[in-house]
This record gives sequence, structure tokens and C-alpha cells, in this order.
Amino acid sequence: MTGQGEVEMSSADRPTLLVTLTGTDRPGLTSAVLSTLATRGLEVIDAEQVVLRGRLVLGVLVSQPRDHKNLKEELKALETVLDVEISVKKGIGDNEPRRKGRSQVTVLGHPLPAAGLAAIAGRIADTGANIDRISRMARYPVTAIEIAVSGADPEALRTVLALEGVRQGLDVAVQAGGLYRRAKRLIVMDVDSTLIQGEVIEMLAGHAGRLEEVAAVTEQAMRGEIDFAESLRNRVAALEGLPATALGEVYDAIQLAPGARTLVRTLKRLGYQFAIVSGGFSQITDKLAAELGIDYAAANELEIVDGKLTGRVVGEIVDRAGKATALRRFAGQSGTPLSQTVAIGDGANDLDMLAAAGLGVAFNAKPVVRAAADTHLSVPYLDTILYLLGISREEVEAADAETPT
Repeated sequence: MTGQGEVEMSSADRPTLLVTLTGTDRPGLTSAVLSTLATRGLEVIDAEQVVLRGRLVLGVLVSQPRDHKNLKEELKALETVLDVEISVKKGIGDNEPRRKGRSQVTVLGHPLPAAGLAAIAGRIADTGANIDRISRMARYPVTAIEIAVSGADPEALRTVLALEGVRQGLDVAVQAGGLYRRAKRLIVMDVDSTLIQGEVIEMLAGHAGRLEEVAAVTEQAMRGEIDFAESLRNRVAALEGLPATALGEVYDAIQLAPGARTLVRTLKRLGYQFAIVSGGFSQITDKLAAELGIDYAAANELEIVDGKLTGRVVGEIVDRAGKATALRRFAGQSGTPLSQTVAIGDGANDLDMLAAAGLGVAFNAKPVVRAAADTHLSVPYLDTILYLLGISREEVEAADAETPT
């Protein structure tokens, strides 16, 4: 009786054939090749197909029949009939298993120069890693290419490729591969300069005639040069006496980041939970959450007395630590492990939140945030986050076509 180990050994050593077809894509090519192989009762071990600008490449790995020479002749005859090229190569066993240290590398550019992608591929090779698969995630508004890599530690690879990305003017995101990359189920996002364009407190300061001084303090706080809570109190104090009606005027003037609605809509369709957490104000974030269908929101509350802002906030301030606390609270409420959360932000007060999440994304962020986050994006399109989660532009468009907004 043959033991399990002997079965695996014989399977690894058995002869196989790799059949590769290249030619102009049209219906029936794959079926024709597989039908020819089917006449021999062969086992399909692996198969992969790709189409680039109407050019088809099909590879099928099958068990080798005893009369493989006759099969090769049949496939050569089929080559003439189909007006394609078919190659048949003998070998032993299955594909080699992918090496340990799996990573998903996402490269984004607008445009994406061949020289830039070549440089990224070169640095991957320099680490001793192997590129197992390349596929396109999007053609517009940016070109996004996903590269499956094995044989390198993801953290070490991230360091090397981040530097090369800067040199090439490209965004390069590196994530550990495997099942858990697809399991992220809670998105927690900063609001000012992330979900929306601009800073709400500066818009309010503009109504109060104090924009310049408030903007200067905001910039210092986002760079991490001054304590956020202290800066918030100082900036809010500049709003004392402002009519509360200014909040409605500011909300009406808010512009969402490009791609924000697409991001939220697509992930909600996939069953994700969505949260926003802000060092800004609940009078704005609560409306945003209701408008976009966002599940959770946390922000500071401006004190209003007799229809005017008092220049103070009510309750505990949502600062750097408060944002991380909110992320953990939302994760608990949604039943999501922290490893399956994604945090997105741009300022120093987002650092703890980005560190606590399973994936921290710095979006058009300050240098200190880019350096600390798992990955960063410098394009203005918020829906590029989808590509990091393995969701392609084609899939987004197909879903929108099926369920128009």
C-alpha cells in the first residue's frame, strides 16, 4: 500500500506538459485548446489567461499523456486552423510553490512611466524576491498596477520600495500578502483634508475674520510642532461670538475629496463598516455621516449659547490619542478585529490611529505622517484606496452599472 508521502512524491515527479497559446483574442480559442486536451482525458493542473490590447496569452499545465508527440501534432494542426501560436513543453511536476514572505505591491502613477516601473521591478529583484504575477487595477484617474511578490520580508521590501517610489515620483504601497489582506472590514477616516478638501476650522475662521492666524496654527498642529489640544483651544477661542448660522454656511461650502463618494459607496456595497473621526466639529461631521451613509462618527463639539459660538468646546477633546481610542471603540462596536481595520489620515494627530489599525494609509500627508504610516498616497483621488484593498476600477464600474446611484 502506498503511503501519503509516497503519493505526493510521485505526483511531484510525474511528467507534465505546459501548453501556451498566443494570438489575437476572439471567442472560442480557449475552448478549442481545452477541447483538444480533453480528448486525451488529461488532468488540468494549472491554467492562467491574460488579454492585453486584444492579444491573448493562455497557459495550461496538464498531465502528460503517453502519446504526447501525437498530441503535439494535433495542437500544431490547431495552430494553423486558429491562426495562433501554440507551444508545448515537457517538464516535471507542478509549478514551484511560491516562496515565503508574500507581499502585494501596488504602484500608482499619473502617468506611470515604463522607467519608473522598471526601477521598482529592479529593486524587488535586488532584495532577492520574485515577481509572481502582475495585473492592472486601474487605468484612470491614475494607472495602478498590482504586483504579487514572494521571497522577501514585507517590511524590508516596503523600506526599499518607498525610497525608490520617491525617486521615481510614484506611490508604492507594500502590504503583507495572504488571506488577511482581503479581510479588512472597518474603514476609519480623518475628515479635514482627507474626506473633505480644506479645514473646517479655517473656513469658520474666515467668517470670523481670523483666517490667517488660525491657518498658521493649524499648519503647525498638523506637522506635529505643537500640542493639538492646546492648538484647538486657541483656534476655537478665535471663533467667539460667531453666529451659529455660520456652521450651516460652511457645511454647504464643503467639497468632498475627489473619489470620496465612490470609495464609501463601493465599500458599503461590499459590507464594510465606515467611520469618520475628526479633530473638527460634530456639527459638521454628523451631517457628513448622515449624507454619505457612514456608520460611526466622532468629533469635538463646539459650545453654542444664545445662537453664538462661545469660543469653547464641550467635553473631552478628540486629539491624537482620542482618534486611536475612537478607532478601537468603533472596532468593538462593529465586531471587527483591529487587524481588519484601515485608518486613513493626513496629519500628526492621526499618527496613533494609523499605528493602531491593521493598515495605516497616509493620504496627501505631512512628511512625519508619510514616514510613519504603512503606506502613503499622494494623488488627490480618495478612491485609490480601493486598489490597496484589491478592488479594481473595472469592478467598481461594473457594480455601478448594475446598481446605478
